[in-house]
Amino acid sequence: MSFRSLDDADVTGKRVLVRVDLNVPMNDGGLSDVTRIERTAPTVREIADRGGKVILLSHFDRPKGRDPQASLKRIVAAAARVIGRPVGFAEDCIGEVAERAVGAMKPGDILCLENTRFHSGEVKNDPDFVAALARLGDIYVNDAFSVAHRANASTEGLGHKLPAYAGRAMQAELEALAKALHTPTRPVAAIVGGAKISTKLDLLGNLLAKVETLIIGGGMANTFLAAQGKSVGKSLCESDLMPTARDILAKAKLLGREIVLPVDAVVAPKLAAHVASRIVPVDGVGAADMILDIGPRSIEHVVSVLARSRTLLWNGPFGAFEFEPFDNGTVEVAEAAAELTAAGKLVSIAGGGDTLAALNIAGVTDRLTYASTAGGAFLEWLEGKALPGVEVLKLSPGSR
Repeated sequence: MSFRSLDDADVTGKRVLVRVDLNVPMNDGGLSDVTRIERTAPTVREIADRGGKVILLSHFDRPKGRDPQASLKRIVAAAARVIGRPVGFAEDCIGEVAERAVGAMKPGDILCLENTRFHSGEVKNDPDFVAALARLGDIYVNDAFSVAHRANASTEGLGHKLPAYAGRAMQAELEALAKALHTPTRPVAAIVGGAKISTKLDLLGNLLAKVETLIIGGGMANTFLAAQGKSVGKSLCESDLMPTARDILAKAKLLGREIVLPVDAVVAPKLAAHVASRIVPVDGVGAADMILDIGPRSIEHVVSVLARSRTLLWNGPFGAFEFEPFDNGTVEVAEAAAELTAAGKLVSIAGGGDTLAALNIAGVTDRLTYASTAGGAFLEWLEGKALPGVEVLKLSPGSR
């Protein structure tokens, strides 16, 4: 993929609009996870060190107009701590307030503008709102892959108005994903987990054409097991998609792809922490059982597949990882993937909100080749869809 990065940008003395993702989780008024800020901090520091005026753009939550609870003012102090520099704040992202704050900046200063979603023009990608944002900058840098699937004013519209470049976090994400999906070292395995097939039909279809082995876990595996005539008891199962599951299995066979499904499972009468559970073969699930994780034989099988693979794409957990002991399958597979990666035997790319949360529980996030903080954008990339926030980085202003 050819896109412009900060290596191509002259930021000295320039006003640089940097789209970051400050839509971070809050807990009791404080930030519970600053990963997204940590990822973008190198871009911010580099532009400031090169004499640019760094103007941060971001949304937070889904406010309907101005809402103090969705103000980025709540994030600024934490962002300054993570970045390691003072960060100013403007009470609006366009208009006189923003223009005055930007006008007072010196090279190397960092300023955060108010939540772009306080204006309806952000999500609508309204040309007037785009123009109002563009008046504040000379250069546009997108460092928020996590929102690159949205054609919003600050994620896509600005790229048509100003010279557009990928920030360092965006660059790292694009290079990692291109390496895994477009020019991978083979054989390639993909783990697709999570609750429902219905949300990942496009993903399964695209991956079947690109990987040698497709490992299916989580609640969606139950639908495949049921499609093979197995009882899944009270487990989550999309009965209406059993024909679709059979079609996917048939397509895999036609293409010569291997599909790995659980051979044993951890079951319990209900989903709760430390509930009594037992391990059964997938042919032995009772009417009152819920499948909540893969069993030890399934873990062993998955790990053996990873050991003979050279690239791994991972989206979705194997079980109800939020509750012990149903995190065991995901944790053990994650540890195996991390060990293979450390040994130089596997390129491992993982992403998606639940996946990242599970990998954090396993303590292996930093030991994989790349762990994406993106949810929807990561999924759409794996589905083979063009992302507006990425496509615009390939274009020159005014080229369309």
